Amino acid sequence: MSKICLCLTGKTLSRDLELIKKYRKYIDMAELRVDCLDPDEHFFIRQFPEQAGIPVILTIRRIMDGGYFEGGEGARVTLLSRGLAFAEADKRHNFAYVDLEEDLEVPGLEEAVRTFGTRIIRSSHNLENVGDITGKIKNLRRIGDEIAKVVVMPQTLGDVLAIYRAARESPSIEKIILGMGEFGANTRILAEHLGSFLSYASAEEEPGIPLGAMGQMTPQEMVEQYRFREISATTNIYGVLGFPLKTSYSPQIFNSVFNREKIDAVYVPFPAHSLDYFLELAEELNIMGASVTVPYKEEIVPRLRHISESVRIAGACNTIKVVTSEDDFSEGNIYRDWNGTNTDTLGFSESLLHFIKKKNFRSLKFTILGAGGAARAVVSEIFRLKGKCLILNRNPVRARELALKYGYKWGGLDSHVLDTMERYSDIIIQTTSAGTFPHTDDDPFELYHFNGHETVMDIIYNPPMTAFLKRAQTAGCNILNGFDMLVRQAKYQYQYFFGRDFPEQLISHLAKTLQG
Repeated sequence: MSKICLCLTGKTLSRDLELIKKYRKYIDMAELRVDCLDPDEHFFIRQFPEQAGIPVILTIRRIMDGGYFEGGEGARVTLLSRGLAFAEADKRHNFAYVDLEEDLEVPGLEEAVRTFGTRIIRSSHNLENVGDITGKIKNLRRIGDEIAKVVVMPQTLGDVLAIYRAARESPSIEKIILGMGEFGANTRILAEHLGSFLSYASAEEEPGIPLGAMGQMTPQEMVEQYRFREISATTNIYGVLGFPLKTSYSPQIFNSVFNREKIDAVYVPFPAHSLDYFLELAEELNIMGASVTVPYKEEIVPRLRHISESVRIAGACNTIKVVTSEDDFSEGNIYRDWNGTNTDTLGFSESLLHFIKKKNFRSLKFTILGAGGAARAVVSEIFRLKGKCLILNRNPVRARELALKYGYKWGGLDSHVLDTMERYSDIIIQTTSAGTFPHTDDDPFELYHFNGHETVMDIIYNPPMTAFLKRAQTAGCNILNGFDMLVRQAKYQYQYFFGRDFPEQLISHLAKTLQG
């Protein structure tokens, strides 16, 4: 089973020991990043493994490899030698591993560490792209007892696909393989699927404690949120597809449910610039289902074998799952296709109806900001529940296209629509991404001045109070963010994935966990 290694980046050894103590129940081993230590601490690194009480990797990472060591190679080798000197018979008092880059030539040191049982991790760091990962893994080790370590910086989900394929093509080689950054986060979670010896984690960032590498999570997050310890080769993979995904609460929701319901599954973020790359990766990893968010809710629809009535009406899909079929003409081969539904529809209407304490939208006039996939789901429900609607969008052509489908009014986000908007202001719903991280100050329609009688809903839930909602609240409006809608639509996603009802007792638990 893949291990969790805490990357220690404190300025002092005592601080690093504190971090081990803090995360001890979540980790299997630690990496002492000597390049992060104050120079005066270098004299005492030899005693660190005994003090740590767990297996420790000795690493002095150069700037060119993503580290902080500024000295020359001679000084670095001297430091490595100091940490590995005077090996004891009790191996627990020695460094269990030492990380040596592929271009470092220190045969005398390597021979000495092998004699006393310290294993060499032969590493390669590509901070620009991925390159030939399979070739690197197969040719990296100099002696068979070394562990090959290949760390790359994926720029697309296609690069992430290359990481998983390289892992599949080198099953017999003991290795550490992972992707950095936002795109590579799923490789840290799915280390077991990669056959990776370990996955690195970092302490929470704070002054003096930088991340060990881009994309590292805390050990607590890996174990408690992503259930790293329970992931095996047979664990079913679900996820969220979109870009960006940094603000998504879906992993917390589904992994919490999987944990409570003892379901052998994990829910992982898959940020993607290309739908094609995701679908290829889904085949590689045998992904069973996914939530679909911006910008793919409309683009995914033509790729689906079967769509629900909610997708047909809205023209957008936020949930897909795998269906398999056997081809009678191909000797029993199993083929995977995708079906899709839209749970935003009922998630939205149930949330808003509960908030305004009504059974339908009859006699209510709405203004919808946006004309994307989320807006399509919202508008379809307003139509179904007998409401009237004005649709406004930065690109008025998109607003017109959506409005004509239902006989609704439309316009652009400009001063020409203000008079009409006044007449359609019982409920105003913001469906665009304006106001999400990192652009939390964005307001999609500052020209409109709230007068206090409006009910205002922003489907964004993170942050819980957008600039748009804050302005509405200040004017005296009743406001609603997207959190309740999120949980309600997730209930229907769970039902779609697994064919059974969402455990109602978890709703209050999720609200408490996610909203603090």
